[in-house]
Parts: sequence; structure tokens; C-alpha cells
Amino acid sequence: MNVRYDKEGDILYILSSEGPVKDTVEVGEDVFLEIGENNEIVGIEIWQARKNVFIELIRYIEDIKNSVEHKIAG
Repeated sequence: MNVRYDKEGDILYILSSEGPVKDTVEVGEDVFLEIGENNEIVGIEIWQARKNVFIELIRYIEDIKNSVEHKIAG
């Protein structure tokens, strides 16, 4: 599996295999599946990744950090 982030386009690519893409299907707002020649999913594209992925990840990390700090403080 290969994960790449296009900073300029703000697109997160999650590739499960290499090879030609036969079709791209929109499965949700800003989420696309790349379909290979044998009708298998070869990749996922998430557009506006900062809004759709990273913000939630940052919130999750902040929650963990706050929880740890609270436990340390007693």
C-alpha cells in the first residue's frame, strides 16, 4: 500500500496496487475509487484532504494529548 499527499492539489492518494486505472467512481463527496482492469479497487482519492481527513486526525490527536496531560496532572 502506498499513501501520497499532493499538497498543491490537496488530494490524498491511497494506492493498493500499481497498474492502469480503467475507471474512477465517485462514492461520496470528494471521495473517488479508482477501478483497475480486473474491476478491483486499485486506489482511493480524497479531495480537499485537509478538510476531510487531516482536520479530523488533528482533532483526534489533540483529544489524546489532552487526555494524557489530564492524567499526568492528576
